[in-house]
Amino acid sequence: MEEGHNVTASPAEEAPGKSPDTRNTGPGRLLIAVYAVFAISATARAGFQIISKFSEAPLAYILSAFAAVVYVIATVSLAKPGRTWFKVSLTAVLVELIGVLVVGALSVVDPVQFPHETVWSLFGRGYAFIPLLLPVLGLMWLYRRRPAKRGS
Repeated sequence: MEEGHNVTASPAEEAPGKSPDTRNTGPGRLLIAVYAVFAISATARAGFQIISKFSEAPLAYILSAFAAVVYVIATVSLAKPGRTWFKVSLTAVLVELIGVLVVGALSVVDPVQFPHETVWSLFGRGYAFIPLLLPVLGLMWLYRRRPAKRGS
C-alpha cells in the first residue's frame, strides 16, 4: 500500500504558465537591492534637503521626500510574498513611473520650479536615468511574476 504524502501543488502547477509567488528570488533580489539603495539614498537626500535648505526649493524637496516614500514602499512590497503585497508593489512601481515622467517633464518645461534636482528631475539624469529605467524593469518583473488568478 502506498503511503499518502501531505503535498500540495505549487502555484506554478495550479496555474500553468504563471510563475509562483517568487518576486524576491533570482533577478528579483537584484531589483529589490536597487530599490533599497534608492530608498536609502532618496530618504537621506530628502531629509538633508528639507532640514537644511527647504526654503530654496520647497516643491523639489517635497517631491524628493515623496519619491523616497515610494522607493521604501516598493522595496518592502517587492520583498514580501502574497497577493496583497503584489498589488502594493504594482501600485508603487506605477506611481514611481508616473512620478518620473511627470516630474521629469515639469523639470524640463518649468526649470524655475526645480532650481535643485530631485531623484526624478530631468527623468533621473542625475542618477544615470536609472529612475526612468527602474520602474519599467519593475513592471516587467511584476508582470512575469504576477500571481495566478484565484479559482484558476
